[in-house]
Amino acid sequence: MAELRPQAVSLQRASRAAGVVPPPPLSLYVHLPWCVRKCPYCDFNSHERRDELDEMRYVDTLVADLETALPRIWGRSVQTVFLGGGTPSLFSPEAIDRLLAAIRARVQLVAGAEITMEANPGTFERERFEGYARAGVNRLSIGVQSFSDRALHAIGRIHDGDQARAAIETAARCFETFNIDLMYALPGQSLAECEADLRTALSFDPPHLSCYHLTIEPNTLFAARPPAVPDQDEAADMQEMVEALLGGAGLENYEISAWARPGHRCLHNLNYWQFGDYLGIGAGAHGKLSFHDRIEREQRWRHPARYQRAVAEGEPVEIRRRLAPADLCFEFMLNALRLVDGVAAALFPAHTGLGLDAFGKSLAEATADGLLDPDPTRIRATTLGRRFLNDLQQRFLPENERGAS
Repeated sequence: MAELRPQAVSLQRASRAAGVVPPPPLSLYVHLPWCVRKCPYCDFNSHERRDELDEMRYVDTLVADLETALPRIWGRSVQTVFLGGGTPSLFSPEAIDRLLAAIRARVQLVAGAEITMEANPGTFERERFEGYARAGVNRLSIGVQSFSDRALHAIGRIHDGDQARAAIETAARCFETFNIDLMYALPGQSLAECEADLRTALSFDPPHLSCYHLTIEPNTLFAARPPAVPDQDEAADMQEMVEALLGGAGLENYEISAWARPGHRCLHNLNYWQFGDYLGIGAGAHGKLSFHDRIEREQRWRHPARYQRAVAEGEPVEIRRRLAPADLCFEFMLNALRLVDGVAAALFPAHTGLGLDAFGKSLAEATADGLLDPDPTRIRATTLGRRFLNDLQQRFLPENERGAS
């Protein structure tokens, strides 16, 4: 990997300090934290809805949160909006319309901005999907996970295969583009069952498909009571099948778990992976914002009730921290290495104000070990590097954290 000369690094930092280097693209993430039931594998900030959802009060809180954050993004246009959860489709089309109208009134959305909303087939109604589209949602991400009723029951989903199929059929009619979320290596899943899920998904000719290996995360019900899942060899066979079937169907694998037809990549997620900025509003939402002299991470209060009180008090952010150079190196690589094509090497100094020398010996050593492409103009994992992605990413951890990973 080529390194920027010391003079170039100094000029880069001086330019950013003078406000000359433009900040990276900006996205908006909105967290809607409630679910009908918490899935046993889920480690997201989601909460079971136990009482009637006061959705308009929460929308008002989101708008107040956004208004509090506006001085931190003055003058910047928003490229994409993502409504995630939780289960955003628990919210009525009227609530989503009110939310998106308030966002448009307060931030400058680029023309044709991608506006994605996550939806659960278990909360599916044709009229709701049509209402979301009228409100301005132009991309739907449907949490199918599987079409097998047995597998869906095993992972605690509230929908069945027929509901999943009906939701996809309606999404294809209502939205400019949509995504199907699938998982593999599910409890008790066979290779044939994995193939059946993939072929069913492909029968809908999806513009985008995300396919994830089930991971047992800490602090989940599955971590406390692990289910019997396919072993490593069986999971590897499933992964190879995913690559063969989706690639053979004309979908391009552009990120470790994401496949898309031309023109249908998820722009919001691409901004994450290319180390762009994003403002996160809502209970537990995370954000990353760049300023002329620093880059900060922030997190809203996690519990919805506590978050709503904090917004009313004008203090929605629980945690805010400035990223040190070592943190920037790791977080940049954590994201960029997920992309099959990687990123231009120039993106790192452009989005961090640091030179490639900030990586120390890590880039050269990973390249020498065959894990990184030797092309000095790109930062890209090789096929071997993607196969051992976790190990490759950990090479860029701050030195004091490497032993603990």
